[in-house]
Amino acid sequence: MNLSQLKPPAGQKRRSRRIGRGMGSGRGKTSGRGAKGQRSISGYSLMRGFEGGQMPFHRRMPKRGFTNIFRREYVVVNVGRLAALDGDRFDPARLIELGVVRRLRDGLKILGGGELKRKIRVQAHWFSRTAEEKIRAAGGEAERIGGRKDPAGG
Repeated sequence: MNLSQLKPPAGQKRRSRRIGRGMGSGRGKTSGRGAKGQRSISGYSLMRGFEGGQMPFHRRMPKRGFTNIFRREYVVVNVGRLAALDGDRFDPARLIELGVVRRLRDGLKILGGGELKRKIRVQAHWFSRTAEEKIRAAGGEAERIGGRKDPAGG
């Protein structure tokens, strides 16, 4: 294959429409902007969310609640997911390597969803009570890393 001879498929490339180039072009005189009005003037740019003077939708919608700016987002992994993985030692770096976790936000929390029938050693920032019980019941180890408080306040 010669890269200099590559061509796009037929009909893919179209010439751009040249506006304001005489009455014969079909887009002459007002260049498709209509006659008069705010939008026909050169230099006009539409403000995002502008609805022609009508109260914009985002301002008509009721605002409710409260956004906590100190909110923490935790990456959550269930015990059942760990049971399906190869190996018996899991920590945040290992889970990223395996592709279970894409990126650690404010920490890793292990939840008790699923079944665990083998012995595993898990290092995470937090564990739910059921996750910790399941890991210990299977003969494994649940080790907390980091010195921050539990997100549930316990």
